Amino acid sequence: MSTTAAPYRLYKRRWIGVFAMFILEAVSAASGPWFGPISNNVVRDFGFTLDQVNWLGNIVSCVYIPTAVFTPIITKRYGVRRCCDIAAVAILLSAWVRYAGTARSLPKGGAYALIIIGQALSAVAQPVYQILAPKYSERWFDLKSRTTATMIISIANPIGGAIGQLLSPIFSDTRKSILVLAIMSTVVVPLAFLILEAPPTPPSYSGSRIPSPSIVSLIRAAAGLKCPPETYMTLRERFDFAILVSVFSALLAAVTTFSILSSQWLAPYGYSDNTAGIMGAALLLSGILAAIATSPVFDRILTHHLGLTVRILCPIIGAAWLSLIWAVKPHNTVALYAIFSIIGVGSITLLPVGVELGVELTRNPDGSSAVLWFFGNLLCVIFVLAQNALRGSRAANPPLDMHRAIMFNGIWVFAVSILVFFFRGRQARRELDVQMNEEHIALGTDMSKAVTFSSPKQREEQPTEARGVVF
Repeated sequence: MSTTAAPYRLYKRRWIGVFAMFILEAVSAASGPWFGPISNNVVRDFGFTLDQVNWLGNIVSCVYIPTAVFTPIITKRYGVRRCCDIAAVAILLSAWVRYAGTARSLPKGGAYALIIIGQALSAVAQPVYQILAPKYSERWFDLKSRTTATMIISIANPIGGAIGQLLSPIFSDTRKSILVLAIMSTVVVPLAFLILEAPPTPPSYSGSRIPSPSIVSLIRAAAGLKCPPETYMTLRERFDFAILVSVFSALLAAVTTFSILSSQWLAPYGYSDNTAGIMGAALLLSGILAAIATSPVFDRILTHHLGLTVRILCPIIGAAWLSLIWAVKPHNTVALYAIFSIIGVGSITLLPVGVELGVELTRNPDGSSAVLWFFGNLLCVIFVLAQNALRGSRAANPPLDMHRAIMFNGIWVFAVSILVFFFRGRQARRELDVQMNEEHIALGTDMSKAVTFSSPKQREEQPTEARGVVF
């Protein structure tokens, strides 16, 4: 039975959409770090340079940036379902364009062009499911399950990254590795048909707002300019949102950059591609398990303490990244596994928390998510380019070492993590939902027809029960 009071309702089929978005995002995300652990093999098999291989991962972030801007605009015009369909088509195209680049008859330049175009197409799909995660959870889930739904969709990206880092080194033949990725991508595409636009009756007050505020209204509100009343942000909220964007971007860029450069960070110190891939997977998988365990706690116990969670975990994560300056050295495998696990537990636990806090501060689910992921991927591009430039020479000891790059990464993340001590993170959206729900209970009103956002025909066919979970 549902615990949601009238006029709100939950539907069992809400979990089908979460499952579909999770699988689609995981597979599309696997392509980003796919070439990181096998970068040296790709150089050997295709004749590309290390910088060119790095751009196979970096192009994902570059394409992600404009896609993040247009996703809320397309969603506002065509809806969640149509936007997800577009992303699924991009996944399918990316799979086989990328594999076409493995043909042995192609010259090196032609092979590289097709592979990087395939990577770019996969980057069109990734932001769609990530950005729409809080919007989908707001439309379909109530206060006691919203963070969990956002978590499930959000961690699909690091899970996909872990899958990519674990699977790609398994195959000694790089071409066979890329074929496996193409098959995976093709198999999951039909799941897009399981994602529905919205339930007949909303699960909460905030879930009844169709359409959501535009991303333009969010930008105006964040800048302190004139905007619609429902998108207005206080000075404190604007300050908190700026801190949230800064910290979220730094943590995302650090994790993503390591997934792309893991082999290059560790290989000069004697660690194999397989070991680098497993360390990257350890970071992601430890974080995924922590996120799965903690999200229900945030929904039901620590529901009003998301800001406190950020203030506690961020300095720990920053210190862990900083410690890698001294920890990345030969014969230090156990310590590196421990540090990467700590980073994963903290960073990925904060992923759904950060996304939900963005909505709480702005009352704009897809707009705030787009801003967070936009700046996170922009900073990722900067991180990869900067760390490539900081690589040691062949005459260095060890040759081609990334010590200065690791210093850059650790110092930046640690410095930004200090900002959380000025972060408050008031959950204004949740307060409004609770207030509206309590008012409906106090008044004893049944407004199921008044707040529904389905079509007129669906409204006439709705049952009049005050509460319940329906399929």
